[in-house]
Amino acid sequence: MSTSKLAVLLMTLCAFAAVPSAGRAAEKTVGFTVDGQKVVGTLALPDGVAAPPVVLLLHGFTGTRNEMEIPAVKEGIFHRAARLWAERGFASLRIDFRGNGDSEGAFADLTLQGQVKDALAALDFLAAEGEVDRDRMALVGWSMGGTVGAIVAGRTPHKLTSVSLWAPGTNLPASVALLVGPEVMRQGLAGGDRPITARLPWGAEVPLKQAFFDSLYAVDPVAEIARYKGPLLVAVGTNDTVVFPQPDSGQVLLDYHDGPEELWVQPMDHSFNVFEGTGMVDSLIARTGDFIAAEMK
Repeated sequence: MSTSKLAVLLMTLCAFAAVPSAGRAAEKTVGFTVDGQKVVGTLALPDGVAAPPVVLLLHGFTGTRNEMEIPAVKEGIFHRAARLWAERGFASLRIDFRGNGDSEGAFADLTLQGQVKDALAALDFLAAEGEVDRDRMALVGWSMGGTVGAIVAGRTPHKLTSVSLWAPGTNLPASVALLVGPEVMRQGLAGGDRPITARLPWGAEVPLKQAFFDSLYAVDPVAEIARYKGPLLVAVGTNDTVVFPQPDSGQVLLDYHDGPEELWVQPMDHSFNVFEGTGMVDSLIARTGDFIAAEMK
């Protein structure tokens, strides 16, 4: 190679190296307090993007902030979403609700209202955090986190550029009764402050108090979403055996929502076919990313 060609090549490589990239995310653990208890989360900030738009991710029942691990790649669904969205220049905050993961509190004290408090506080945290654009905040919630997301969308004083709900629970009493069985529901609704043990279909056992079962009837996500007028994406699977029938269970949110909206229906189960690989979950992450991006301009 001639000296002149080598010089041009080196200059080109240096130019590429100097361009800021949003392909990586610097992640850090953050925390804030709700009712005297610490809520822990992971804030992912894309490299080379000043004051990036940000997405709040809300996990499902018994989940944690990284969410279910995808067997083929050993990566949590929410961790994967955060990483892929960072490549598009989005920051994200994924939190552990109190009583879950690294956050303080006991799982037995879980209530829907408590999770709504955590999510509202997370938006307050992002608005005051200083490293993200408080005027470009979006929300994504999965399953019960989708229920919480619908409620938060209708209640937060912060403007949300979009809300995306993945397999959201729209009739929680029915969904939880399916998970734990009718007898546990009856015991739970009469259990007082003494936790009962609920065995879940995948074998896990969790303690739950009457306050949790009462909370399922106290808040209606379909009524709450009517207060939110911004863009709404609802993603549902026709093979979902946890929140069903579909797409009817997802459509009801759109029926009561007044604003730009989309119902994304795919032949997927409640966990987006992750036990078959990454194809469907990556499609979901990509479609949600497109929806978020379109509203953050």
